[in-house]
Amino acid sequence: MIRVVVADDQQLVRAGFVVLLGSADDCEVVGEAANGAEAVALATSERPDVVLMDVRMPVMDGIEATRMITESGQARVLILTTFDLDEYVYDGLRAGASGFLLKDTPPGELLHAVRVVAAGEALIAPSVTRRLIEEFTSRRAPAAPTGRMESLTEREREVLELVARGRSNAELSDELYISHATAKTHVSRLLTKLDARDRAQLVMLAYETGLVVPGTT
Repeated sequence: MIRVVVADDQQLVRAGFVVLLGSADDCEVVGEAANGAEAVALATSERPDVVLMDVRMPVMDGIEATRMITESGQARVLILTTFDLDEYVYDGLRAGASGFLLKDTPPGELLHAVRVVAAGEALIAPSVTRRLIEEFTSRRAPAAPTGRMESLTEREREVLELVARGRSNAELSDELYISHATAKTHVSRLLTKLDARDRAQLVMLAYETGLVVPGTT
């Protein structure tokens, strides 16, 4: 059973998500939060698998709540937003969120997203997520490569670049002429070497350090 906390300051919005999640055989809502502070407290007490997190909330916003929850490893966070190209969403991904969804996402897609994030994957493949990252990294000068980035082998940098362009493990396997298991191993090593939580964080690093230039394919 996937344990979920829903955090949104609008009661009607929360209620809608609670009903939707409750209709799924494999999901259970273990708490509702009206602000970021309540979300952090529930993540600590209930230990959910996933927190659906609005970004604009009183007391503590969703960005700081996301950072506190992900840094402590209490749960994975899925950002909920009204606008996709939104700097708040970008900051949420930088704070450790595993991806984001628009609030008007069809019910089936939202349930799928919760399952994907609960399984430890990141919602980074959809083009809108990559477009968001490109939009905001294009406005900033690339950060200096960290020691961890400089420690990557040529093959690892190649894999990281392809991950940042939205390639799945299967596509990595096809493009690099390696087995699926080897592709998965490369991604796992990147996560470890770069101290990244998931693929979303790998994509952020690739763009922010200039390994991938916004607007290129």
